[in-house]
Amino acid sequence: MDIAAMSVVMSNSQLRSDASLAIMANVKNLMQQQGNQLTEMLNQSVPQVSHPTLGKSVDIQI
Repeated sequence: MDIAAMSVVMSNSQLRSDASLAIMANVKNLMQQQGNQLTEMLNQSVPQVSHPTLGKSVDIQI
């Protein structure tokens, strides 16, 4: 293989590697954003109880 062909092959390989890393970085950022949004949503869905023992026990009398 001549030097010019080897240079083209190495350049293409580097380009593919750089593109793959850029895509992975974008996916990582997207997953972090979605994780933060999910955490925020879960924190908002917790109802605020006015009394700490309210609903913890049930009286059953006949």
